[in-house]
Amino acid sequence: MAHWLLLITNLPGRNQTLRMRLWRALKASGSVSLRDGVYLLPASQSAHRAFDSQALEIQSGHGSAYILPIETESAAQHQAFQALFDRAIDYQEIMKRLSEFRRKLAKLNELTARRGLETLRRDMAQIVVSDFFPGASRQQVEGALIDAQAALAARFSPNEPHAVHRKIPRRDPNDYRGRTWATRERLWIDRVCSAWLIRRFIDPKATFLWLKRIKDCPKKAIGFDFDGAAFSHVDAKVTFEVLVTSFGLEHDPGLARLAALVHFLDVGGVAIPEAAGLAAIVTGARTLQHNDTALLGAVTPVLDSLYANYSLPEQV
Repeated sequence: MAHWLLLITNLPGRNQTLRMRLWRALKASGSVSLRDGVYLLPASQSAHRAFDSQALEIQSGHGSAYILPIETESAAQHQAFQALFDRAIDYQEIMKRLSEFRRKLAKLNELTARRGLETLRRDMAQIVVSDFFPGASRQQVEGALIDAQAALAARFSPNEPHAVHRKIPRRDPNDYRGRTWATRERLWIDRVCSAWLIRRFIDPKATFLWLKRIKDCPKKAIGFDFDGAAFSHVDAKVTFEVLVTSFGLEHDPGLARLAALVHFLDVGGVAIPEAAGLAAIVTGARTLQHNDTALLGAVTPVLDSLYANYSLPEQV
């Protein structure tokens, strides 16, 4: 199998609209221009799809487009091609912005801080999509993003739970019907998504208590997402993932994808395309709703829609 793909194009006349669409699409794919009309990508199915899509559009505009698999003649040429996709400068820019974010964090309000971090995460995700040869720079920025998330949580959610190391036992949903569930007030991603999960898949008649102080949690209530709660962070899993595992829901593909999204927004890790959108929606809902019950009600249809989308068969 060839290691590289070339897209060779010829556009007729001065069709600036088509040229601009082509430029934007090829930039989004991460391809590099070897010369005018000649574009390069590392060979993959996604690269084929990107070039096929642009070739069809060029041909529909009465231009010509050819996709060629190629091999480099030497290791030196292969390294030269690979160097064209070096994203180190992009990562350096993100690192500068992260440093500035950390420097200003103490003076930011919560809404501005969360928006700022999500913008950085979104921009990082865009770089990762076209980082075909990841290295130390990417690892450094991913670590810095996790540190920034921890700093934000320490400022605005000082009671975030600490992960414990233990086995996650299986629970019978029948033992958790019609119960009272308690968590910290001022819901954020993991807590609001966990409350949605509880009511949607575990305890449809659940009632919730939003605690100002953890020590005020009633003994008969089932706590989640705080230290000492029945359901909270375990090893690398956030509370949402622990609930999914505890009640045997991990084989649901929609919940598995939603769990990855919640994990990323709560503690970082592998970037999820929808993360910035969900964070923006929850952030906005927190400014509009007068209490956490209303917030859960506002976010529920959003999570229902995400789950429905994630449950659709993946398109090949």
